[in-house]
Amino acid sequence: MPIGLTKDAGWQIGVSRTLPHPVALVWEFVSSAEGLALWLGPGTELTPERGAPYRTGQGVTGEVRGYRPRERIRVTHGSGTVQVAMVPTGDGSRTVLRFHQDRMADAAERERQRAHWKAVMDLVAAALDRAP
Repeated sequence: MPIGLTKDAGWQIGVSRTLPHPVALVWEFVSSAEGLALWLGPGTELTPERGAPYRTGQGVTGEVRGYRPRERIRVTHGSGTVQVAMVPTGDGSRTVLRFHQDRMADAAERERQRAHWKAVMDLVAAALDRAP
């Protein structure tokens, strides 16, 4: 099978980075209105509970599939799912942040989304680096 193609979830992509910030700070940001705007889109309204509907400012709608504070948010998005997850490392002063998307149409969409999630990661990292 080609890289990124799975039997169960079709084409998928994951982007991760270790950030020099504790989980609490990373979680606070990615689950805030500013953070949600970066990874789901501006104007996103999301209720933090499984099964709750959400909507972005661009009119994308979906459902919260999982919400574990300081661990992950998983939502439907189009025909697939998008997840942001985090785990502390070492002494807790750093966090591995990961964005994952599945059920993409083909390898070309996977490559477009790889670039998208890398850009989102850069934006999140820069915002966290500016945090007081």
